[in-house]
Amino acid sequence: MKIAVVGPGAMGCLLAAFLSKVKEQIWLVDYNKERATKITQSGISLEGVSGNWQAKVRATVELKEIAQADLVILAVKAYDTKEAVKNIKPLIGPQTQVLTLQNGIGNVEIISESIGPDNVIAGVTNLGATLLGDGNIRHAGKGETVIGRLDGKTPVEMRRIREIFDRAGLEIKFSRDIKGLLWSKLIINVGINALTVLTRLPNGKLPEFEGSSRILRQAVTEAVKVAKRKRIKLIYDDPLAKVEAVCEATSSNISSMLQDALRHRRTEIDFINGVIVRQAQELGISVPVNSLLVDLIKTIEASYKFNVK
Repeated sequence: MKIAVVGPGAMGCLLAAFLSKVKEQIWLVDYNKERATKITQSGISLEGVSGNWQAKVRATVELKEIAQADLVILAVKAYDTKEAVKNIKPLIGPQTQVLTLQNGIGNVEIISESIGPDNVIAGVTNLGATLLGDGNIRHAGKGETVIGRLDGKTPVEMRRIREIFDRAGLEIKFSRDIKGLLWSKLIINVGINALTVLTRLPNGKLPEFEGSSRILRQAVTEAVKVAKRKRIKLIYDDPLAKVEAVCEATSSNISSMLQDALRHRRTEIDFINGVIVRQAQELGISVPVNSLLVDLIKTIEASYKFNVK
């Protein structure tokens, strides 16, 4: 199987490194030629929960080197999805499966608009990764990856993906209600990501302080209210307890949103708390905490150059 991982960030490099363990054609798609050359020559360096090791991965900006892939894994930021799918069209043939393991809600719909829904697979991963430098990753947390189609079907292509992930040492499962799973993961991110940016805390510290713990609970409660009004079945009986458990399980992890903010980059706030705000407006529900979190994160993004050193 020829697999193209699109996105040289923390998660893209982590996935490419693990998948390089299997005897398949693994490619990492980049937009920066210098970085792609460096990764191809030096490989991907990992440290953390899976130990210290080096993975040999071919990276390229030239899609013609890859031609059509059997599987494309999207690991770009949610706000780059539309442009990324447009740019990687040469990789996508009639039988190519496109798997999104991105944050937030809306990626499946954006991809489906471009290539049609039949070959799109949604996924949620509990893997944790921190980008230390080009091709240099800290594997911050182990966890399962769950994939599924919006129609609930499990075609043979998904079973092939599971077999490859298993051989690579990546735990993977199927879900017949991937929409509920995506929303369940969204609610975890709603409670954690924006708060880590505002407090500059790792995940595990958020429940330890009265103020951040209270805001976390309020943000999650609002998000659950929206999900219930939309009749989305969440996979956790107690979403708030799950968010707090994730904080504990990933206690030392630096959230992807905080990583972006520390690098003065655009965050995925529109695809996380912003989803709750937009959906709430359509339903006539008040979500003041999520609205405030969105406004504050957008202010931080717009004012990076004014940051006090």
